[in-house]
Amino acid sequence: MTRTDERTTTTTNPTTTTSAASDPLLQLEYDSRPPSGPDAVRLVKCPTELALRGVPVICPTCRARRDWLLINHRRHVWIGCRCGTEWLEPEITRRDFDAMIADPTWTHYRTLDEARSVLGFDGLFAGLYLE
Repeated sequence: MTRTDERTTTTTNPTTTTSAASDPLLQLEYDSRPPSGPDAVRLVKCPTELALRGVPVICPTCRARRDWLLINHRRHVWIGCRCGTEWLEPEITRRDFDAMIADPTWTHYRTLDEARSVLGFDGLFAGLYLE
């Protein structure tokens, strides 16, 4: 049986793709994008006292009553203290966290540890209130 269809083949030149790691401009563009997606971590500082259901939040380690770092990842919110202690707080929902965001401009950090260090919640300022 003879074939009657004609197949034409076209050759394409392979294009070179540059990765973000090899091109500094692409890396800068990638680094300056706001975090998004399910693995984005958002932070907000809360210099005032927090009361959950009328009970004030107190750090279990250093007994601090204010100057918190709230960390949101997916639907969970953690409270961080200047002494470096962090705990999951189920009383604060993602909606509550979104309501606490007063400034929509973001500073982006490469890692959560870098953000803790830059913001002073890595234990270096334990026992101090920074205002």
